[in-house]
Amino acid sequence: MFRTALRNVLAHKARLLMTVLAVMLGVAFVSGTLVFTNTLSAALQKQSAKGYDHVDVAVSPAWKEAEGDQVGEAHRLTRELVDDAAAVPGAERAIGVVSGFTAIAGKDGKLIGDGFQSQGGNYWGDDDPRYPLAEGRAPKGEGEIIIDSETARRAGYEVGDTVRMSVDGPVLEPVITGVFTTDDGNVAAGGSLTLFDTATAQKLFGKPGVFDEIDVQAKAGVTETELRDQLEKALPKGAVDTVTGKQLADDQAEMIASSMSGLKQGLLVFAGISLFVGTFIIANTFTMLVAQRTKELALLRAVGASRRQVTRSVLIEALVVGTVAAVTGLLAGIGIGVGLRSLMGVLDAPVPDGPLIVSPGTVAAAFAVGILVTVLAAWLPGRRAARIPPVAAMSAVHAKATTKSLVLRNTLGALLSAAGVAVVLTATTMDGTDGQAPMGLGAVLLIIGVFVLTPLLSRPLIAAASPVLRLFGVSGKLARQNSVRNPRRTAATASALMIGLTLITGLTVTAGSLQQAIEKLAASSIKADYTVSMVNYNALSPDVEKTLKDTEGVVATSPMRNAVTRVDGETEYVTGVDGSTVSGLLDLPVRHGAFEVAGTRVVADETTAAYYGWKAGDTFTLAFEDGAKERLTLAGVYESNEMVRGILLDTAVLGPHDKDAADMQVLVKTADGTSDAVKDSLEKALGSNPGIAVQDRKDISDEIGQMFTIVLNMVYGLLAMAVIVAVLGVVNTLAMSVFERSQEIGMLRAVGLDRRGVKRMVRLESMVISLFGAVLGLGLGVFFGWAAGELIAPRMATYELVVPWDRMGLFLLLAAVVGVLAALWPARRAARLNMLQAIKAE
Repeated sequence: MFRTALRNVLAHKARLLMTVLAVMLGVAFVSGTLVFTNTLSAALQKQSAKGYDHVDVAVSPAWKEAEGDQVGEAHRLTRELVDDAAAVPGAERAIGVVSGFTAIAGKDGKLIGDGFQSQGGNYWGDDDPRYPLAEGRAPKGEGEIIIDSETARRAGYEVGDTVRMSVDGPVLEPVITGVFTTDDGNVAAGGSLTLFDTATAQKLFGKPGVFDEIDVQAKAGVTETELRDQLEKALPKGAVDTVTGKQLADDQAEMIASSMSGLKQGLLVFAGISLFVGTFIIANTFTMLVAQRTKELALLRAVGASRRQVTRSVLIEALVVGTVAAVTGLLAGIGIGVGLRSLMGVLDAPVPDGPLIVSPGTVAAAFAVGILVTVLAAWLPGRRAARIPPVAAMSAVHAKATTKSLVLRNTLGALLSAAGVAVVLTATTMDGTDGQAPMGLGAVLLIIGVFVLTPLLSRPLIAAASPVLRLFGVSGKLARQNSVRNPRRTAATASALMIGLTLITGLTVTAGSLQQAIEKLAASSIKADYTVSMVNYNALSPDVEKTLKDTEGVVATSPMRNAVTRVDGETEYVTGVDGSTVSGLLDLPVRHGAFEVAGTRVVADETTAAYYGWKAGDTFTLAFEDGAKERLTLAGVYESNEMVRGILLDTAVLGPHDKDAADMQVLVKTADGTSDAVKDSLEKALGSNPGIAVQDRKDISDEIGQMFTIVLNMVYGLLAMAVIVAVLGVVNTLAMSVFERSQEIGMLRAVGLDRRGVKRMVRLESMVISLFGAVLGLGLGVFFGWAAGELIAPRMATYELVVPWDRMGLFLLLAAVVGVLAALWPARRAARLNMLQAIKAE
């Protein structure tokens, strides 16, 4: 039986090629994901560990907990503490570290790198071991900086060049005095690092005389633990926290591994989808192979082969196919891993240098996935093969599905579908995240239920296409009959496309609805013509609002200034606004009282008011960061949204108590409204700052839309693997269908159907099957998109379902194109059959 199985594999190489490809693609996706994420994780961990080469113990400020009406804050790391750390017996040196956001512009005036990876820091003394100088000298004073070598290379900067940059708003134009090398992970990921002398860094980052961290290096022979113990004795108890460099490196490695785990799981989900789709193709392929070999298998049973031997023969074929697919998939996956690493560099997100990691776990996963998926998918056809009665050897007929089995299948499918719909509908009534798991379970049940019911659904849905198919004459009529001749085969083929389009449609509906909801939110809550913020949404200098207020054409401005306060002994984040202008810049529905922010009169959102039990006219005490208190009156309660929430009070009240005033954004109203000319004038007034974004409502909408488009395109790209596998399934089904119907096709050719008619028949059959799967996928996708929206709607008042009819029409068109392309080879093969040999075929 083993020899028989191998002979069958070798005899049907062409038939099994598509199955091998389907499994191979899924295995390649899995192994490529594992290779890429393991390689990236190892490289980042190695890079991160290098960053702690000069840190044996890191000293950070301990947090001073809030008590009563006092606002919590961190202890201060002063120069005296740095000197005390450097003076302990086991310390070689101690470095005070200052860091913050620094946006540096290229020669084209645009921001270099990603705003979230544009960092700044301090260069310690004349010889900072963290940042070896490649050329030039250390910076001195506010007019000098040094930059990392990668940024210098990308932007074409040299020592002596003047650059435009920003820390919190105002434009600076320092001179580059040096270029340094670094192992900083942000730089490796495409960001930039700009260094100032220590005093300048402290001033620019709003930390005069204060450090963010103290890095201490041990003398030779002193362990990290010994140095940490010495520092804990020498430094004020309760004022600092200490951690060893090894612990920092381990924590960083764990954080990198955790972040890679999320990426890995996300990619493996799509690989799993591809493999799930591939199981339909494998099961379909082996079902057809068994059907074609009915006489042969029956003869084996007649000469003494047991049912178990017949089943084992089919499973051995599957094992060989799975092994070949696993080996080729692993090799392809290694290639995918290399390609993804190269792609990261092309996309300005280079991966640090390091070896390609092909772990034993990756190899084991490739073989386990390839072999198990194939063998499990072939198990049911194998069992079916064992049930072929020996008497079937006397004829070409084997038992068709009984009425009982069809009733059982349809009943099971109906029950699963009903259960899935019920669970999804129940999940939509739950609160937010509580409904996610039930909805996922319901979606799986419904998809499986529809798959089981697909043979039943195929006849009426395909019959609906009859009027169109009649236009193609005999070829169209034959195509319709062939599509419904074997409903189970048609169902398995169409289900592969159905799953891919279900996911694509569901994500498209949800993303489109979310995008419109956020656009409505921005348009409905902001009356201002422009919002001004840092590109990384860090705090703005108050000087920015002052500059805008004095700009020609600006009629009103208001900062949105965050501050930490205390109310009834609890921490409360409040927003300072210009009380004289804010009502003309924000449009927030008022539930009670009036929207009045002036002096001691404030407004709060519904959630905050309900939490403290306030209503319009109530008074309460607010404790500020400096310990001062103010008695305030609640003028009104407004409806919050994702953009504005909490307590709004006048900056005239907040300002005197806000030690480090910083605005999250500035709202601007202009006399001429929005236009390119007005926007240019505002940007020029701010010095064409690379770190500041001036946006009108359309810009905000476009930015949101761009984010959704990027995410959707990524998802489409990942799901394309499942669609490719589905296309292979269509090709495979048609090729075997042509082989099965050789005699029939020969008869059709003999009675006058020309080669063009045969090709048309096969293409139409393929297109009908593809469109059938697409219709099911679109229907399920819209349902799941609606259900996901029901979870989102309670938390976003502007959310409403948006059905993208244009994209759905495009998906249908692409499904038809997929059907035509998938039929090219089988149609050509059918047309080239020799009619006489085909008529004699058995």
